[in-house]
Amino acid sequence: MKYEKNQFNCPVEATLFLIGGKYKPLILWYLIEKPLHYMELQRLIPKATPKMLSQQLRDLEKCGMVHREVIPEKPPRTLYSLTDFGKSVIPVLNSMCNWGATFLDGLDMVSSCNSKE
Repeated sequence: MKYEKNQFNCPVEATLFLIGGKYKPLILWYLIEKPLHYMELQRLIPKATPKMLSQQLRDLEKCGMVHREVIPEKPPRTLYSLTDFGKSVIPVLNSMCNWGATFLDGLDMVSSCNSKE
């Protein structure tokens, strides 16, 4: 997809356009470690309905952050992985994780978020 600088009012708007969405950051976060099948993502993000998860994955694929590969098995399986462009958002996700961990610590909750690279 082609984007132009003037379609965004500021860099934060551009970032939110690409990774904003109820489950997009989670999808990207889980794909940092390794490619995952659709059903693995669904298990990791149980609150996402199949329709919503599919839509968020399509959006991430359309903007070039996620690569989708259909594996010709019976039944066919779909594998998702980060593209190089998708990997460029890892520092942003790590910052979100660290900020969230600090927030949760302030609520006296246990954080299960570890930085990924």
